[in-house]
Amino acid sequence: MFTHKTTREIKIGNTKIGAGSPILVQSMTKTLTTDVKATIKQIKELENAGCEIIRVSVPDIESAKMIGKIKKEMTVPLVADIHFDHKLALESINQGIDKIRINPGNIGSKEKVKEIVEKAKQAKIPIRIGLNSGSCENLVETCFNFVEMFEDWNFFDIVISLKASDVLTTITAYHRVAEKLNYPLHLGITEAGPLLTGTIKSTIGIGVLLYEGLGDTIRVSLTTSPVEEVKVAYLILQSLNLRNYGIDLITCPTCGRCKINIQKIVSEFEKKVEPLRKKFLNRATPVKVAIMGCEVNGPGEAKHADIGIAGGRNIGLLFKKGKPLKKVKPENWTEELIQLLLDFS
Repeated sequence: MFTHKTTREIKIGNTKIGAGSPILVQSMTKTLTTDVKATIKQIKELENAGCEIIRVSVPDIESAKMIGKIKKEMTVPLVADIHFDHKLALESINQGIDKIRINPGNIGSKEKVKEIVEKAKQAKIPIRIGLNSGSCENLVETCFNFVEMFEDWNFFDIVISLKASDVLTTITAYHRVAEKLNYPLHLGITEAGPLLTGTIKSTIGIGVLLYEGLGDTIRVSLTTSPVEEVKVAYLILQSLNLRNYGIDLITCPTCGRCKINIQKIVSEFEKKVEPLRKKFLNRATPVKVAIMGCEVNGPGEAKHADIGIAGGRNIGLLFKKGKPLKKVKPENWTEELIQLLLDFS
């Protein structure tokens, strides 16, 4: 069994990963970095969703020069995503970036990579060696070569990622690297896909590795809003009891016994409760809320829930810790549940 508690501690801005620190959630803006207003707006949305590390793309020198302005408006660490041009990394460091992500193989030359490493060492910021796609053997061997090169330059503030779009390739690659290196691991499945497909691939790939004790920070890569990436990441962590995302919603799949429009009620509840999650993040465990469609999976099957409601014919039974409280009309379910939920904040 692996454990992230054995990895090196790496400082990223005002936070740390590795050495038993909480597994942090990160995402990446999908705006033009040169559009500072739009980028800051998306960063604020990510911060409000609980994102703990945020990355921006730096495709040109104009983007790199915006790093300083963007950082002034942030409360979490900022990471620069660099490809091809080492000067973009150097300027990002000049602008006060908290961490650099590069694939040393596409920077152009060993000398240019060394310039980045020496500048990062001077600024006391870490570098993520980010490798995407390719065969498992290629990912692992390339990673070992780059790490050895960095270590030869006396640079050890390293984070590693080995993301493939194939789940099994990713899992195997992380296994092989973790057997020989103790640097913090950034987990993810690259190019995972749209919300449904990407969530499934990410949950399996990241979830298996987390269950095995690997991973110090995670990013779920989805072709959708980055806020959704953060939500999925937290729910993966919460499902393994690694982080608390405030609320654990338990709902029945419904069947022919259901006389209530559970899908509509669940959708309404999710929308109204999302802004309230932060109220419950300091709890040791999330508040378990059950919304059940009939008496079969009502207080009996859902007695492990902190609060819940179970449907009957145009009525619902509100309960707390398995004990009935009162009957509630369907149109009042969401309101009643939220009022009961707030008692736990």
